Parts: sequence; structure tokens; C-alpha cells
Amino acid sequence: MQPSAGKTVLVTGGAGFIGSHLAQSLLERGHRVVVFDNLSSGTRANLPPRAIFIEGDVRDKHGLLHVFERYRPQWVNHHAAQTSVGRSVEDPALDAETNILGTINLIELSRQYEVDSFVFASTGGAIYGEVPAGTTAGVGKCREQPQSPYGCSKMAAECYLNASGLNTRILRYANVYGPRQSAHAEGGVVAIFVSRSLAGKPMRIFGRQRADDGGCVRDYVFVQDVVRANLAAHRGELVATTLDIATGLETTTLELAQKLADVLGQVPDIEHAPPRIGDLQRSVVDPTPMQTVLGPPTSLAAGLEQTAAWFAASGVSSQH
Repeated sequence: MQPSAGKTVLVTGGAGFIGSHLAQSLLERGHRVVVFDNLSSGTRANLPPRAIFIEGDVRDKHGLLHVFERYRPQWVNHHAAQTSVGRSVEDPALDAETNILGTINLIELSRQYEVDSFVFASTGGAIYGEVPAGTTAGVGKCREQPQSPYGCSKMAAECYLNASGLNTRILRYANVYGPRQSAHAEGGVVAIFVSRSLAGKPMRIFGRQRADDGGCVRDYVFVQDVVRANLAAHRGELVATTLDIATGLETTTLELAQKLADVLGQVPDIEHAPPRIGDLQRSVVDPTPMQTVLGPPTSLAAGLEQTAAWFAASGVSSQH
């Protein structure tokens, strides 16, 4: 398919970690990018210089209406979300307002303004729940069984999109990492570990079942692979409506800390902590459908090197 240069793209959450990388890539490909973000977790520093920035909240339909009326986006990329599992447990109503009602606002306006392509950032880990040892989760491979209000809200948003009649692609992310990730975000363990190490602080490993067992098992996917998937989705290169974005490779938290220490040229400084309530013990997602379209993912070693280099150059340190 011929790339559709010159599209106007609305990126919600475009001042955040993943959204800002996507906004930059869209601009580099000749698109006009409108970023809509309430800056609750994103920052102005993440914004690409040529992006049009509108500060606003997806729960505010009137504010969104102004954006659609003025800029007439042809593509909508929805990354704005309440992403903290812990906060979703503490305040499920807020989680639902942002992740469900906010998405419904975008759906209604996208239908009204006849958007060509709607891509939604969803979650693999929170939707699939615990993944048994020796297996991978994935669309059609296992039952969706969210175990937190956050997972429930993301799954509900998927259902609304599938019923919307829009040309929709849903991307379920494994644990995304890379440059610009916040060291204060709940899921940003790579960012937390790099920033703590650069600040001379130990990497804290929360146990899976006990305090010294190496920690939870995760599937770490590099942010640029996530960006490639989003671009392919907007270009119409994904046949499946819902696609898992993952590597299929399992890494314990201890292994991650050791790999990062190697990248940084340090002796691992590790402290063990007991398991945290609500943490999934194991989350690994099947990458086969993604690789069929996009090829092999970035290796963890290469991704960690790029991430560590960015943190070192940016001078970001951790208070986490």
C-alpha cells in the first residue's frame, strides 16, 4: 500500500513516553500531528518541535470537539490513558472515566468526522492476567481475564471500539521500555533501574513469591517496535483487528537488573524486597503474528543500550 503522506493525525497522550515517539515518527514521514494531552504524566519536553499541541483531557468532550472541528484529523491514535494498576484499584471510577468514557468521546467524534483510521493502545499483561510457565498469552490463544480495574477498563474500551464501525486496530502491548520513559511510572522498571543506577542507588527487586526469588517474569518490548506497529496499523498493513506487540521472551526482574548493570559497566547493586500486592507473577506474550508483519523485534540488549545512553545523556536521576 502506498504510504499516505500528508495525513492529519490526532495523537492523544502524545506528550507521554510512547506517544511522543510516535508523534516524532509521524512528523518525519510528512504527516501533520496534533497532540492532545493533559500533561498528567507526559511533559512538554517530550513534544516534537513541529507538533501542534493542545492541552486537554479526553474526558472533556467539548475540548475534543474543538480539536476535531479545527483540525479535522484523518487518523486518530489513542494513547491517552490512566495507566496505573494501583491507582485503578484505589479509584476505579476515575480509571473508568478516563479509559472508557474518554475512549467513547473519541469514538463518537471519530464517527462524526469520518476518521479513516483509529488505532488504540491497549495492554496485553493486564488483559491476559497470569500466564502459566512455559506458555505465552495472545489473541485467540487464551481467555482474557483482567485482574484489575485498569485491565477491565482497557478491555471495555476495546469492546466499544469493536462495536463502533470505525476502521480500528487494537494493539496490546507487553512491557514497553525505552528512551523518555518516566522513572516514576508504575510499569517503568527499566527506566527506574537505569536512573537509580546512574544516581548510585540500588536496584530494588520485588519478589514473585518470596523476597529472594528473582522477581516477576515479564516480556520487554522496545518502544521503537511499538512505533513501527502503530505506523503499520495506520497504513492498513495489519489484517488482524487486534494484535499483540511483544517479544515472547521472558526475563525476570533480577535478570533485567544484571543485564542493565552489564550495559552500564557496573557491578549490580541489588536489594531484594517482598512481593507487591497486585503484581502479576508472569506475563509473556506471543510475538508470532507481529513478527509476520514487522519482522523480528529489537533485542533486549540493543534496546537497553539505547535506553541507558539516553538516560545518561539527559542527566535524568531517580527519586523513586
